[in-house]
Amino acid sequence: MIRLYMSVSLDGFVVGPDDSVEEPMGRGGFRLFNWLDDRDSDGPSGQVYAEALGTGAVIAGRRTFEHAGRWQGDHHDGVPIFVLTHHPDDVPPGCARYVTDVAECAAEARAAAGDRDVLVHGAGVGQALLRAGLLDELELHVVNVLLGQGRRLFDNLPAEYIELENVRQLADRDVTHLRYRVVDDAREDAAAAAP
Repeated sequence: MIRLYMSVSLDGFVVGPDDSVEEPMGRGGFRLFNWLDDRDSDGPSGQVYAEALGTGAVIAGRRTFEHAGRWQGDHHDGVPIFVLTHHPDDVPPGCARYVTDVAECAAEARAAAGDRDVLVHGAGVGQALLRAGLLDELELHVVNVLLGQGRRLFDNLPAEYIELENVRQLADRDVTHLRYRVVDDAREDAAAAAP
């Protein structure tokens, strides 16, 4: 299962304005991760966090990878990290590998994860996987805040709709964790339309 994991504001932003390597979440964007304060709890946020750490591989976009400090070479437990990029211009650290083709990236991550899920981070890579019909689920951590500006999660998708089925909803203090399955008909249509 390839699943997008993203914290997002109620108005659809995944980072605040002016994000950069020096300010990876932009102005005010770190507010989207306050729910992680409850990651060690027995509540919904603790459950969701533990599930994310149980994944067997990570797919990230280059921008996300760089802004996250390349996770110092290890996202969690030494799992392989596949970075989808147009410019594999240097050697990534630790257990990361650059990949330029979205289908190849998804196939390698699935193989590396074995019987565990693949965690996806990044708006651009999430959109690329959706467009290619390769994303199985979306796990959105919708935070009770309006950022007003920044980078939106789904800004560059085509005008066609993608059908989703809500398979789980967990409410916690300042966040609602939503999981959606991409409906197969929509995935097949997206894969057929991909270049």
